[in-house]
Amino acid sequence: MSSVPMRETPMAQHGEGIEERFHQLASAWQQAVAHHSSSALRYNHPAYQEIIALGAPIVPLLLQDLEQNRRHWFAALKAITGADPVPPDDAGKIPRMTELWLRWGRENGLQW
Repeated sequence: MSSVPMRETPMAQHGEGIEERFHQLASAWQQAVAHHSSSALRYNHPAYQEIIALGAPIVPLLLQDLEQNRRHWFAALKAITGADPVPPDDAGKIPRMTELWLRWGRENGLQW
């Protein structure tokens, strides 16, 4: 498992620092779990959990990455926002889940 580079000083909760940290964590997560199909392994990875810990300011970045790279941020989005725009019938249908989360973001005034 690859390690996630850590900063020696605490990050600001807004601004370019959080975007840079998100991209570092997303890259580390992708490299570590890309070949795994287990959702539990993917979503419990330390980088994924640290992304969730970044909180609400990261939601537009998650939606942007979901739209552009199709990485599975569904659990992170749900954990951070408390929302779940995906009805049970659409669970597991990745293109539909992506569409529903992106719509949710737009309907909630988020820009990315």
